[in-house]
Amino acid sequence: MSSPLAVYTDVDGTDLQPGIELLEAAGFEVRVANSSDPDVIAKVAQGAQALLIGYCVVDEALLERLEGLKIVATQSVGVDTVDLAAATKRGIWVANVPGAATEEVATHAFAMALSLLRGLPFLDRSVQAGQWDGTTERLLRLSGATVGVVGLGRIGARFAKLMGPTVGTVLGYDPYLPAPDGIQAVGLDELFTRSDLVSLHLPLTEETTALVNADRLALMPRGSFLVNVSRGGLVDHPALARALESGQLGGAGLDVLAVEPPAAGEAMLGNPRVLLSPHAAYLSEQSARDYVVQQAKNVLTWHHRQIPEHPVNSPLAAQFTA
Repeated sequence: MSSPLAVYTDVDGTDLQPGIELLEAAGFEVRVANSSDPDVIAKVAQGAQALLIGYCVVDEALLERLEGLKIVATQSVGVDTVDLAAATKRGIWVANVPGAATEEVATHAFAMALSLLRGLPFLDRSVQAGQWDGTTERLLRLSGATVGVVGLGRIGARFAKLMGPTVGTVLGYDPYLPAPDGIQAVGLDELFTRSDLVSLHLPLTEETTALVNADRLALMPRGSFLVNVSRGGLVDHPALARALESGQLGGAGLDVLAVEPPAAGEAMLGNPRVLLSPHAAYLSEQSARDYVVQQAKNVLTWHHRQIPEHPVNSPLAAQFTA
């Protein structure tokens, strides 16, 4: 009997060796396509049972070319690059890595939030330009500030817990989860209306795409701030650029953009009111290894039990109801 085949797609500098070792120890043949090109993936992954992806798009057209595929394992919490409906229809599991970088992402958002509320990136630029005047920025006393948290899953709840002892009020909104102790649950529009800073902790879905639009930005107190460490598509970036230009927003901290790496002409690049990082909120030496190991473990658990450790769809249920 031939060994089952597992294929890694886009690598992006990730050290895959811990995952490869686990898979090979379990009897898998492992190949690395090192590409997000669907033609390359389709060629390298012919006959594969498991596809382990970075951020490449796995759409219906690619799935049609991968006969025999049984599981797509992402190396992230988000699964927005995978066509879940098409995978489910074909009996293919999709699994994610929900907890490998909860601490890192929450603390990255926390650091961005504190930096914005105290004007640090803007004051730094001012001093570097030869100015010595702190009164040019709206600097908030943290004990009097209100922070809104949109999405109260693992990361959002961790961020809210960090913020709780630091600011005066923490508001929370999540249509599916209760607010943790000490967090005041409010409606989404009320949260935007009352918050000096809003931090986003949501998956990108049809429902959440462009959730932060011109109308919601207009609700925020003038000079307030936005932090996004989740997915770029949650924010209408042209509307955000206009809000920053008009002074409606005092600044934004963004770890994610709609297109990554950003295209030339991206409105957030070079904007003096934006604090940027390159989709790095999840990174630490520990989390980089944990992502790879947990991704491989999803495949191994599926191989042994016919269901991954962290499934995000239910292809078996779909088969029964078809």
